[in-house]
Amino acid sequence: MSQSSKPSFWQNLNNSTLLRLLLVFACGWALVILISYFYNVIAIFTTAAIIAALLNYPVQWLSRYIPRGLAITITFLGAVAIFIALVTALGLEVLNQGQSLVDRITQAVKTQDLLPLKEFIGNLNLGRLLQSLQTGLISGLGIAQNIFSSIFTLIFLAVISLYMLIDGEKVWFYSLQLIPAKSRDRFATTFQRSFLGFLRGQLLLILFLSSASFLVFLVLGVNYALFLALIIGILDAIPGIGATLGVLTITVLVLASQGWIVAVQVVIACIILQQIQDNFISPKVMGNALEISPVLLFFALFIGERVAGLLGIFLSIPIAGMIAAWLRSEDLKAEQSLPERSP
Repeated sequence: MSQSSKPSFWQNLNNSTLLRLLLVFACGWALVILISYFYNVIAIFTTAAIIAALLNYPVQWLSRYIPRGLAITITFLGAVAIFIALVTALGLEVLNQGQSLVDRITQAVKTQDLLPLKEFIGNLNLGRLLQSLQTGLISGLGIAQNIFSSIFTLIFLAVISLYMLIDGEKVWFYSLQLIPAKSRDRFATTFQRSFLGFLRGQLLLILFLSSASFLVFLVLGVNYALFLALIIGILDAIPGIGATLGVLTITVLVLASQGWIVAVQVVIACIILQQIQDNFISPKVMGNALEISPVLLFFALFIGERVAGLLGIFLSIPIAGMIAAWLRSEDLKAEQSLPERSP
């Protein structure tokens, strides 16, 4: 009898396999429901964990020269001071510039100053874009006006981050106990390189692009430079489509508020900055933290948004990258074990 080929998935499909698939689906569905029910709690603790993980980098560097307790104190107080300075110095200015930009474009539309560009801007659905910006600005103003009602949330977030930073090693150790013993080391390495490496690198890229865009916009004489630079920096955080979306958004805004000459200058400047980021900055700060197919990248974005909203959008990509890195390591491990099995 000739040796048969390896059975396919459908040939191996039986009641036991179907039961496992149904259990996996049920567990996934229950997880989505739990995330939706405890979303606020999960968001606070997840944000605190990310903050603690990012602050741990300067703590580790300072711990080479001073005791870790003192390094944690200096890092935490410095982070709080920077946060307060950014909110007080930049937060209100960003909101004011955004509101002024929306008012300027709205007034230009009403007075028909944009008549030569009316058909083009109409095709870009500027009204919906202005409505989205207006909604975001109103939300930002609401946050600024109700900051005292949210002060306890900020305090809890800071305190949880501090305790996670202090007890990070213990929390990490107990978390690893949930992973099978034979896979703990590989999981820890993959998590630090893919998940934390992506978050750290993405934060640095946002800071670079926002700062560089702000300086270039000031040199070009672009109005509302801080607000536009912040938009392009935040949108660039979305892998794959973020850079194109950011350039398109601010180009439409500049075109509607300052005309096509300034808009062309902004487009050229943004393309140059993004080329510098993609070819020189990103390879150094990201490394191989994100090696994932574009199709899976967009799939992860949609799934993350559906499951956990805004938090899911920002966490879906590093999680997908981590899963992809884990699968690659599994394939590499399987390939390395093949010669050992051969006679």
